[in-house]
Parts: sequence; C-alpha cells; structure tokens
Amino acid sequence: MRIIFMGTPDFAVPTLEALVAAGHDVVAAYSQPPRPGGRRGRETVASPVQQRAEALGIAVRHPVSLKDAEAQAAFAALDADVAVVAAYGLILPRAVLDAPRLGCLNVHGSLLPRWRGAAPVQRAILAGDAETGVGIMQMEAGLDTGPVRLEGRVAIEGKTAGALTGELAALGARLMVNVLADPDAHPAVAQPADGVTYAAKIGKAEARIDFTQSAVAVERLVRAMNPAPGAWFEVAGERVKVLAADVLPFSFPGGEGTTVDATLAIACGDGAIRPTLVQRAGRGVTTAEEMLRGFPVRSGTALNEGGL
Repeated sequence: MRIIFMGTPDFAVPTLEALVAAGHDVVAAYSQPPRPGGRRGRETVASPVQQRAEALGIAVRHPVSLKDAEAQAAFAALDADVAVVAAYGLILPRAVLDAPRLGCLNVHGSLLPRWRGAAPVQRAILAGDAETGVGIMQMEAGLDTGPVRLEGRVAIEGKTAGALTGELAALGARLMVNVLADPDAHPAVAQPADGVTYAAKIGKAEARIDFTQSAVAVERLVRAMNPAPGAWFEVAGERVKVLAADVLPFSFPGGEGTTVDATLAIACGDGAIRPTLVQRAGRGVTTAEEMLRGFPVRSGTALNEGGL
C-alpha cells in the first residue's frame, strides 16, 4: 500500500519500521518539528520518527498545523491508500481523516474505551489496572472514539511506564501490519458505550510524591513516572527522583512523609516504601544505598517540607 506515516516519539518508531519491512511504500512521514535539546537546549533535535524516517530514505514533513487548506491539499496530493498514526501530536481535521482511501488508522496504547487520551500507559499504571493493551483504531473526529479493528492485551505486572510503552509499541507494530495485510479480515467494531475513561496528560505537579497516599499508590506513581518526568521528593532543599521502590509491609500511623530508618524507608498513609533506585539533581541514577553513603538521610527526617 501507499502509506503516509504520522508519528513523533519512540513509541511510533517500531510501527514505521514494521511497515517498511512488510514491503509497504511509505511515501512520507509526518512528525513534530525539531525541538530545542542537546547540550542545555542550544541545539534543535529531530524527533525519533524523523531520525528513523530519514535513515530509511523517507521524506519528512512537519507542518505546524493541518488546519489550513494548503497543508490539507499537500496531504491529499500524496494519494495514499491509508495514513498510519502513532502518537503524532496534532489533531487531524476531517479533510485529513477522509483523504486516504482507507482513512486513518491509529495505534493507541490502551484497551479502548478505557483510557482515551494523551497518557493511557501512565494512567493504567496509576489506577492499578491488571492489564492494558494496544488497539488499531479507525480514526474519526472524536477523541479516540473510533471503532477498533484489532487489539492485543498485555499484563502490567509491576512494569514501569517505559517498559510497558516499549512492549505496547512492539505489539502495536505487529497488529498494524496484520490489519494492513488484509483489512477486510479485520472489520472495524464500535467501542462499547460503557467503561469510558480519559487519560489526561501528566502534569508536572503529579510527579511530586504525596506520602499521605498508601505505599501501594506511591509505588505505582514511581513506576508511572519512570522514565519521565520521574517521581520525586524533597529533602534538605534538594529534589531526589525515585525510579524504583519496594513496598514495605508495616505501617507508621501519623508519620507520613518521614523516614523511619537510616536506609530511606519512608512512612506512607498506609504502609511504607523504600526507594531502591534514585537520582539526585544533576547526577546519575544510583541505588539508594550508594546515595546514602555520600548523602545520609537520618531516621526521623521529614520530607517535602519545602513544598512545590
């Protein structure tokens, strides 16, 4: 098929690669424009999709918007059979959705209608869902409301958002190739009317650990924020990110947010956690044990006293 690919982050790259490996003609890749990055943001950095597309010899376009007639005409002129979308980052107007012969198919990282929206992987972890998945959705004007052609399921099982995203990206790539190999064998099925939830974008303030929550909820937050933006607490005026933590089976009523021993065990609203992988500001990731050798935190230390 003649395919327009539309994606931006690492999540989208496996699908692009799978389409090329399956022999499809990817006539163009649409991606978000290069952003400030590199050393102290002094250089612009192309998106993972742009970098991979250019390496594959695919022309890359990054319009700021697809709402104007010129951008829509340029899209339609590609005469594509289908547009494949994976975490692109722009709303697709009706003229774009309708331009390809088979419309636009989206790789969405949840089991729709649960977790429509921007952050389905993180929200599934935060909610304590036992499983999630990925669906190949026929796009329409609503927010992730389109019918689903094929889906696959994945157990969450204590995974971080980074690990789970990688697993879903690989699964979504395989499912997309299967759908495009025989679209008629995978008819679009309307989403159930019940069970709709929305995965709002993760706000920076959400990454601050609230130790009044249960230890189980705090550990979920740690996994949901790994690798970015990273769950954190403040001690001695310094932010410390927590990349992994163990839930401890004992409680310290009234001590929420206070260390209860010299190994960085921290009392929560119910239970306690012990961070195992941490990162101080401007430093690399280390074990908590390694950090404590040069940055001791005494038992009875109150965390997050500096506020936001």
